[in-house]
Amino acid sequence: MPSFEGLPIQCKAAVAWAPNQPLKVEIITVAPPKANEVRLKIFANALCHTDLYTLSGQDPEGKFPCILGHEAAGIVESIGPDVTSVKVGDKVIPCYTPECRALSCVFCQSPKTNLCPAIRGTQGQGLMPDGTTRFSLNGEPIYHFMGCSTFSEYTVVAEISCAKVRDDAPLDKICLFGCGVSTGLGAAWKTCNIESGATVAVFGLGAVGLAVIQASKSRGASKIFAIDMNSAKFESAKQLGATDCINPTELPPGTTIQQHIVSLTKWGVDYSFDATGNVQVMRAALECAHRGWGQSCVIGVAPAGHEISTRPFQLITGRQWKGTAFGGFKSRTEVPQLVERYMSGDLPIEHFITDELEGIEKINDAIDIMHHGKCLRA
Repeated sequence: MPSFEGLPIQCKAAVAWAPNQPLKVEIITVAPPKANEVRLKIFANALCHTDLYTLSGQDPEGKFPCILGHEAAGIVESIGPDVTSVKVGDKVIPCYTPECRALSCVFCQSPKTNLCPAIRGTQGQGLMPDGTTRFSLNGEPIYHFMGCSTFSEYTVVAEISCAKVRDDAPLDKICLFGCGVSTGLGAAWKTCNIESGATVAVFGLGAVGLAVIQASKSRGASKIFAIDMNSAKFESAKQLGATDCINPTELPPGTTIQQHIVSLTKWGVDYSFDATGNVQVMRAALECAHRGWGQSCVIGVAPAGHEISTRPFQLITGRQWKGTAFGGFKSRTEVPQLVERYMSGDLPIEHFITDELEGIEKINDAIDIMHHGKCLRA
């Protein structure tokens, strides 16, 4: 890999110029990293629904023009001053949830959360921690996205967003740990910490929902309900451990999905997960949770302005509503552990890759495939 240390790089990037418009491949300039920053050469990307959500214009933090992409893997091309945790040549998964590890950060020091706020203020504005961008085109700035912006041949990220992984890990596989798969696994393993024999309901059978099913199966769940309006997804769900597949549109008239699941379990499931981002589905997931102790985890991101609701009685009678971001994983510490499990054969993930395309010029094709509902990850 050629060295451009201290110099700007010109490279291809897929730029989102406006909501609901195709991405346009441009030759942009990527500035060298500043203090506590790392410049990466991106070798593998996976397209996530969050990218599509922001491109749709529904994301209140969506800034245009920007470079999307946040589920990727690459190699460190150069580092800025004061960077100590990675070096040139290291393989890295950039993570949208950073981990500063500062003793003064109550979030990093707590085992209860992974929500480090160290760079949250600028990241949400599409900027690097110093309030500027590292991308430009003809001298005009282009915004960052989720602190990652991986739909570019090169990108600059904060050091605290870099999860260093082992040198022999295949980048085209482990990029999946940058978002969706990790989120689903962690929702089951960390956020809810489901136990052997538990009953589970998963709403939404994209990559995140299927990862919840895989994680639930690995924990020894006795019953796993897979719920989706697209019955074509049921075969994949069954292969990963679903015991029952339900299409809500095929229920008898007047029967809600939560009523149906409760009728099959008497009191509801021990754990339910929403991986749709639909607030009505979030309510259904809560209301099919077990009376007295059922936990319902919100994973999907709802459009701006949407609110969840239920009768307070649902909570008074013991159900718990919780949410998760990146599955609760502390990125720099725990993503490398997921990679280790994958490399040992304990955590297969290849089944999430349903389509493969080569070259940044294919990004709009990947988006079209994802929109058709038959793709998990491209």
